[in-house]
Amino acid sequence: MALQRRLLQFINITKPCQKLCGVQSYSAQAASQSDNEEKRKTHFGFETVDEDEKTKKVHQVFETVADKYDTMNDMMSFGVHRVWKDIFMMRFAPTPGTKLLDMAGGTGDITFRYINYLRNQANPDTEKRSSVTVSDINQSMLNVGKARAEKQGYLKNSPVDVDWLCADAEQLPLPDECYNAYTIAFGIRNCTHIDKVLEEAYRVLQPGGRFMCLEFSQLPNSTMQWLYDQYSFQMIPVMGQLVAGQWKPYQYLVESIRQFPDQEKFKLMIEEAGFRQVTYENLTFGVCAIHSGFKL
Repeated sequence: MALQRRLLQFINITKPCQKLCGVQSYSAQAASQSDNEEKRKTHFGFETVDEDEKTKKVHQVFETVADKYDTMNDMMSFGVHRVWKDIFMMRFAPTPGTKLLDMAGGTGDITFRYINYLRNQANPDTEKRSSVTVSDINQSMLNVGKARAEKQGYLKNSPVDVDWLCADAEQLPLPDECYNAYTIAFGIRNCTHIDKVLEEAYRVLQPGGRFMCLEFSQLPNSTMQWLYDQYSFQMIPVMGQLVAGQWKPYQYLVESIRQFPDQEKFKLMIEEAGFRQVTYENLTFGVCAIHSGFKL
């Protein structure tokens, strides 16, 4: 009996000690971990939000501006975005037989350049059919792209088979190694987990496949960066209000550029996803950059 009393005393003494020392049961630890996962934060422009909330907010932004997206691109960049995309396609230089996944390609700008590039080759190989899957998380953006493709005749007598896929770049409903090229233009900075986007890009590419990204970046010259910031924050939201009747979406777009990793940091992220021979090329002093890598 004396031994039992001593054991009970020892248990009663150690219980508060366990609490003080931070010893918890497995179920308590699991619950705490679950709570932390639910409360993970990220940025939406300069605003801090829950990760799930960012996805919804970004979706709402592009749902709101889809109809005016291309018009605003022309106004914000004074048409220079067209030159950037042309250079991007020249650096890509697709060949007949290419199987491309154009991610965040809703309105079709990159896909249409891809089709034109293959059409304009001096000696097209008609036996090798090329293809492109235009994918975007926002169906409204895809609808704009489909309408443009029909209206502008990109699907008539095309050397490229085109299909459209509404999907999340972080969780693609696609099998492994099903494409030999992956492009994403001005879209990756809007994703919650950039690392997951890069991992998915690597997964769906075949060995030897190429990843290419066109994205806004940081100017290495501090004076030019300051001037660019003044224009971005003072003018672009005003344009959004005047042209699209929307201020906040364009305020977010400006802020999202400042939150995106600079050229060297993004290069490292691409390499960490498994890509090799990773390079980048600045356009317009670094306002945006072309990033390239291969799955070897």
